[in-house]
Amino acid sequence: MNKKLKIAIAQLNPLVGDVKKNVEKLISIRSNLDDDVDILVTPELYLSGYPIDDLVLREDFLNLINQEIEKLATITLDKKSSIIIGAPRKDKDHIKNSVFVLDEGKILTYRDKYELPNTGVFDEQRIFEPGQLSGPVNIKGVKIGLPICEDIWDETVLECLVESGAEINIAINASPFTISKKDERYSVCTARVYETKLPIVYLNRVGGQDELIFDGCSFGLNSNGKLFFSSKDFQEQVSIINFSLKDETWVGNGSIEKSCDKIESLYRALVLGLRDYVNNNNFPGVVLGMSGGIDSALVAAIAADALGPKLVQAIMLPSPYTSDSSLNDAKTTVEMLKINYSVLNIKDGMKVIDNILSDFDGPKFSIGITEENIQSRLRGLLLMALSNRFGKMVLATGNKSEYAVGYATLYGDMCGGYAPIKDVWKSDVFELCKWRNINFCDDFFGPKGHVIANNIITKAPSAELRDNQKDTDSLPEYSILDDILKGLVEKQFSVEKLVSLGFQRKTVEEIAKLLTKSEYKRFQSAPGPKVTSKAFGRDRRFPLTSGFKNWD
Repeated sequence: MNKKLKIAIAQLNPLVGDVKKNVEKLISIRSNLDDDVDILVTPELYLSGYPIDDLVLREDFLNLINQEIEKLATITLDKKSSIIIGAPRKDKDHIKNSVFVLDEGKILTYRDKYELPNTGVFDEQRIFEPGQLSGPVNIKGVKIGLPICEDIWDETVLECLVESGAEINIAINASPFTISKKDERYSVCTARVYETKLPIVYLNRVGGQDELIFDGCSFGLNSNGKLFFSSKDFQEQVSIINFSLKDETWVGNGSIEKSCDKIESLYRALVLGLRDYVNNNNFPGVVLGMSGGIDSALVAAIAADALGPKLVQAIMLPSPYTSDSSLNDAKTTVEMLKINYSVLNIKDGMKVIDNILSDFDGPKFSIGITEENIQSRLRGLLLMALSNRFGKMVLATGNKSEYAVGYATLYGDMCGGYAPIKDVWKSDVFELCKWRNINFCDDFFGPKGHVIANNIITKAPSAELRDNQKDTDSLPEYSILDDILKGLVEKQFSVEKLVSLGFQRKTVEEIAKLLTKSEYKRFQSAPGPKVTSKAFGRDRRFPLTSGFKNWD
């Protein structure tokens, strides 16, 4: 009977669809492992990447998966580590989300995901068929349970595994980041350990994929619930853990990495999401409008940390309403960030549009919101022109609070290929800027030290589309606005519920109305990384046309 087991936990960042590259990376990792490593484990659907959506429905793609998994199996003829790998599996007319065990030059066996999530960002029941409840797999003489992600969030699958004689459970995952997700995972795994009295290894993927970010944060708990290993946050890492059999109980041992706090996790998630979106889509860099406000300053800092200052182009687009203070704050910030900076004045462009509209044969345009939006759309036009000329992707700089109430201009400041802080509440924008000014991580490519002008953080937010404009002219203070919006969006509270919590009815009803009326705007917005429990987009789906009202 085997009394020791050495496992390589590969917290990796696969690229969706690039099956051959994912395989090449894994082969390289395996070739560098010590000969005494028994098992190499990858995250959920590592071979194909995740989320895979309708790509998995293509016959040619599934054929490529089969071809590459056979190739991987063949390399295990060298009698080094066996491989546990996540990949889609075609089963007659159905497709399963599966984990394969490769050893001795062949596919020894597989297990299929039993619990398929179908809430929030997950659509697995649309493309996959659930598997059957199955027992553990005998690998190197040890009975190992192989639940897949959602399988551990309910006791059913692990209850079956323990009843079938499992000795260790290794759960492979592709679990997206949210601010609270790390604590939720620990809580779930702790519950499963206490129920099964078995150690569990939780392996998660890392990296950005479209609107999702995967933070890694893999870990292991012994049968007493104590943490015995954890990996780095937001970075690829291959961790070696050793299991030994003591008094008929497997005990794990490994290294424990320092964990990030809430604000650091949020900032690093935004950096990773932008980095992978730009690099994996082969953009040569990014361009953004720099207003002298806090949102564009934060996006510029994130971009510099994600890509390096040389790949970031900031454009100041002043109008007659842009204050000297904003120009100075923008200049100070880009110089601290060491990013490229240019100025394009839109004053003449505004006059041209005014002259064209003055010839309109119909009701005359009134001074007000039209002229404000023209400024924003002129800026969007110029940023897209620069994007077309130089190939750099435009970053939209709006935050979640603005997107929620429609305090953003369609085809104007919403213009862009990616919106890095689309799911970040304005109150968190302030905290992120403060954090970045006094913190730095070794995976950032931007400069160390103070990078955002203090005046940007402390001054009252303003769109500067008219004289003496402040955000609070049309919105409540962001501390109040965000609390109301969190109730309406993330908790789906009714107006009555929020009023009962102490918010003024008139304010809540006005915000609820703005939220509903802006649905069509958000539908046309650029993608952005999900970091909260309920992000706009594939996570929160409401009809664009609806007669439902929750305000009087």
